[in-house]
Amino acid sequence: MRRIALTLALVAALGGALRVLVRRPPGAVLYRGGPILTLDGTGQVAEALGTEGDRIAAVGSEAELLSWARDRGARVVELRGRTLVPGFIDAHGHFPGTGLFALFVDLQSPPAGPVEDLAGLVARLGARARKTPEGQWVIGLGYDDTLLAEGRHPTRYDLDRASSRHPVAAVHVSGHLAAVNSAALAELGIGAATPDPEGGRIHRDPARGEPDGVLEETAMLGVSERLRPGLLGSLRMLRRAVRDSLAAGITTAQSGLAPAGLIRALGLASRLGLLPLRVVVWPDADAADAMLAGEIELESPGPAWLRVGAIKLVADGSIQGYTAWLRDPYHVPPSGRPGWRGYPRMDPQELRERVLRYHATGLQVAVHGNGDAAIDIILEAIEEAQSRHPRPDPRHIVVHAQTARPDQLDTMARLGVIPSFFVLHTFYWGDRHRDIFLGPERARRISPAAGAGLRGIPFTLHADAPVVPMEPLRIVDAAVNRTTRTGVVLGPEERIAPLAALRAITADAARQHFEEHEKGSLEPGKLADLVILSRSPLEDRTRLLEIEVEETIVGGRSVYRRGSP
Repeated sequence: MRRIALTLALVAALGGALRVLVRRPPGAVLYRGGPILTLDGTGQVAEALGTEGDRIAAVGSEAELLSWARDRGARVVELRGRTLVPGFIDAHGHFPGTGLFALFVDLQSPPAGPVEDLAGLVARLGARARKTPEGQWVIGLGYDDTLLAEGRHPTRYDLDRASSRHPVAAVHVSGHLAAVNSAALAELGIGAATPDPEGGRIHRDPARGEPDGVLEETAMLGVSERLRPGLLGSLRMLRRAVRDSLAAGITTAQSGLAPAGLIRALGLASRLGLLPLRVVVWPDADAADAMLAGEIELESPGPAWLRVGAIKLVADGSIQGYTAWLRDPYHVPPSGRPGWRGYPRMDPQELRERVLRYHATGLQVAVHGNGDAAIDIILEAIEEAQSRHPRPDPRHIVVHAQTARPDQLDTMARLGVIPSFFVLHTFYWGDRHRDIFLGPERARRISPAAGAGLRGIPFTLHADAPVVPMEPLRIVDAAVNRTTRTGVVLGPEERIAPLAALRAITADAARQHFEEHEKGSLEPGKLADLVILSRSPLEDRTRLLEIEVEETIVGGRSVYRRGSP
């Protein structure tokens, strides 16, 4: 207890100093010498931009703003041909989840990580086990069965080779499955007689009748609980997540499906000045109910830094994990399950009731829906809620909307629903969607951003980090070019222009969060959240991945420079 008290005192002292440094209003600054993409409603490209305090003060020609700068003694930042854009806004992620890689074993495959086969996966877990006291959990994150040389999930028997004296778990890249060893199954109390939980499935060895170690959806909740770090681990995790976000140009992060404990922790971290970026929190259902009952509240230094957004619900699972709920069967079904369509993670009636209740209370809801059967249920719930309790602009969200059909896009347009597309599926899993999961026709329609744009739907784009790394320019490239790992264009008709993709991670993302009057475009009066890029994303759509984030500015203050420690 004394050690914890001393740690908290140190954190508080450090936090107070950081809060002063980060949040003291900066002086006037003039940016000039490169294109300034305002991403406002007119698409203006300005010559100069001035900030004062934490706000944008002026945007226009260099001649106009030089006089403004002289009057205020402004510091001048020469862009030297580089490009200034609004700070990137995460439409959906799990901040500070990217920081988990500071604590657990990285099992990602290239280009995100080093693991190419089961031998490499087992070796990395075994190396961690040898450094871990016997009996403690050893956990790795981010393996992708479709990218492993063997093309399958690790089983309990594979993971027993990593250690038989530790519970060992490997969490799937989707976050919707986990593989565990025999010791972990014993600690979780899962055996041959254990029934599948509602909304989940325990994979079983057909020859032995025993669990084979792979756990889907709600069956893996016992593993998820082991991902919650202690105090010092939380600080390491937060530091890594902040670093990754700022290096990517993220000025507003998003914490989706946040439990009560995380909401409290983010509130404390922000008040202590440990979050030099803005965060929008989406509580999970339990946290939302507790907040509505007055049992918890978000203690924030102010809504500009940390605020509650939508309530996050989960209707189904992951396409690449075969747990997304499709209307028609998977193209190549999992072994022994012909006609497999996946299943709902949440009972559809409970989903309807929760959407209705939160909507009636005036709240926004964001519902995870990958499969089109799940999206049907989500849209039916939203339509019923809006019919019974009409609201002018609820902006409910379908998160991922991976297999949204044209008729479902029509319904979204009619209801004012925002699809937030996980468009990086076109790169990371596009080939496998085409050949394995969905087949050629459905695969070419995944993340239908162009279809949404044709209907006037203000969609957003996201990375679902830490499912894949937070790389906003790779998000833009995926939406603009839709190139798979093998270089094939997946669904050329769903490609969009670079400007539309940029807006989806800035102006339209701000609108999704009900923050369009404060951020998302470079206009006088808005927050001075800016990113300097090595060159303009509008120049050459084939070279988007070459663009570097040079500097990130939050509230007028520089918080990241490329190459700085």
